[in-house]
Amino acid sequence: MAPVTASCSETPFTVLAATAGFGLLLGWATYSLHGTTPVLDRVTNSTTTWIIWTAAAGALILGRRLAVWGGALMMLATCGGYYAASALGDTFGSGGLGTAAVWSVAGLVGGPMLGWAGWTVRRGRGDLRPVAGAVIAMVVLGEGCWLGLGLHYWGEAVAFLAVGVLLTALLTVYLARAGVHRYWLCAALAPVGALVFYLAEKAVLNDLLGSV
Repeated sequence: MAPVTASCSETPFTVLAATAGFGLLLGWATYSLHGTTPVLDRVTNSTTTWIIWTAAAGALILGRRLAVWGGALMMLATCGGYYAASALGDTFGSGGLGTAAVWSVAGLVGGPMLGWAGWTVRRGRGDLRPVAGAVIAMVVLGEGCWLGLGLHYWGEAVAFLAVGVLLTALLTVYLARAGVHRYWLCAALAPVGALVFYLAEKAVLNDLLGSV
């Protein structure tokens, strides 16, 4: 992602090309690393991996509007890279097209939000910064809830929740040291957002993907 922050005169084409390229590689890698080790299998078979990298991309981009567009493009590219690798690996299956469509729509909704959140935590002003931090942290906490409450993988759920709590703490400390007045909103809103994310993931995975 170095080209994204190469200069203050970043061009939309350069930023979006770099973001799309990274997204394709991320999608390809998450498919290719399935089944290599138990840890990598869980990490790569996780919406958190795609979403956190999208927020990181937003933080690297200088312009807010470009960060939002970059978030959408990165999620679409990641989805495309994953399912392209799946097709080449002969595991796409008859329901692959519908599943890819669902995740693409989810990416179009969540990608801009995460791109905005990454940008806002690093470059925003006022109370939106801790709110944006909570948006990022809620992803990890929410997936931990899904793994535990939805799938009953409690060992992995505890690991995700622990990482989510640590990420929330780090973001809160970062915002406090940056002089954000209501930095504590990050820690207060992250658990609430986690519940919303859990319910959204449950709807996508159970209701939508279960029907395609």
